[in-house]
Amino acid sequence: MRAVTPADAHTIAAHRYPDARDLPERPAYAAWVAGAIRDGLYLGFLLEGGPEVIAGAGVTLLHWGPTRGDPQPWRARVVNVWTHPDHRRAGHARTLVTACLDAVRSRGITRVSLGSSDMARPLYGALGFTASTHEMTRVLD
Repeated sequence: MRAVTPADAHTIAAHRYPDARDLPERPAYAAWVAGAIRDGLYLGFLLEGGPEVIAGAGVTLLHWGPTRGDPQPWRARVVNVWTHPDHRRAGHARTLVTACLDAVRSRGITRVSLGSSDMARPLYGALGFTASTHEMTRVLD
């Protein structure tokens, strides 16, 4: 396992947008993530099996501001958790997400969120994440 660098931006973008229909999305995300890594706002880890990346996970740091009961102004969001289909169910995602949690914990960040697929929900639950019934979203025109 190793920490990501800006040179890994295209790999991370492929993890975020793995489907062929998403290819047009990759360049913009790769450019953003390379800058976010340089600025310390994206932390991540890749697991390699020989010369290939077989799994990855990242976390975006968000300057949120202090909230009731938590004066710490930063939040983190786990993103881009991906494992090659040939290497799933081997604990790689757990290892990488745990590394992300350790990285944000070492920075004093205490609030971490993520979006989950149905397949990943048991993993995240085992890592201590709980479902929220309070969040809503809206896309503005």
